Amino acid sequence: MPGPIQSIERAAAVLRLLARGSGRLGVGEIAAALGLAKPTAHGILRTLQGVGFVDQDPVSGKYQLGTGLTALGSPYIDVNELRSRAINRADALAARTGESVRIAAPVHGAVTVVHHVFRPDNTAQALEVGQVLPPYATALGKVLLAYDSEFAAAVRAGDLPALTHRTITAPAELGRALTEVRRTGWAGDVGEFRSGEAGLAAPIRGRGGLVVGALGISGAIDRLCDANLRFRPALLDRVRDAAHAVSRDLGGAQ
Repeated sequence: MPGPIQSIERAAAVLRLLARGSGRLGVGEIAAALGLAKPTAHGILRTLQGVGFVDQDPVSGKYQLGTGLTALGSPYIDVNELRSRAINRADALAARTGESVRIAAPVHGAVTVVHHVFRPDNTAQALEVGQVLPPYATALGKVLLAYDSEFAAAVRAGDLPALTHRTITAPAELGRALTEVRRTGWAGDVGEFRSGEAGLAAPIRGRGGLVVGALGISGAIDRLCDANLRFRPALLDRVRDAAHAVSRDLGGAQ
């Protein structure tokens, strides 16, 4: 069995140290208290600051526990922040693919559309922001299920009603589909949510690689797929590139 990871133990020790007494300590004080070299202590502090677990006072330069610790039980990222970070990428994706673009995030245990860019062809379209999607029948939902085991278990344990003749309704089949999403890094649906419509989506990752949302396109099956119902590689590449770019903006991809 592998042993403990020293860097994590040290980070935990820094947090425990800051939780004592006044809670404000400089790099030198932390290094001395834990028997660390100052560069090592500084690297740990900067990493913890990057994920919101410690804050640095701009005047004294000392560190204290950050608000990210108190928010551990709440959603990892505010949906408004996710939307603001992704809006330009979503607009560009719609322009490049000619398709509708949606961003979804888990909100109160449901897959919810938090941003929607219309298909750029001037046809009549309805804004879908706030719409709750069936997670097992949409590309966006499958992405979020694939990287959240508890959410996936709850969905598989419930009813999976057929929305079209192509909807996945068997828990075992859904499980296999989610495994494939994790293997490939993207999800698709071909007429599973709405007849005649297909969807492609890829994960948006925050710091540390945690999936915080999904970005995807939707449109007519014959535009997104070839005659064998395989997704067009150029569209798939654009969706994955856009999701990766948003992840990079959030600090979740290099």
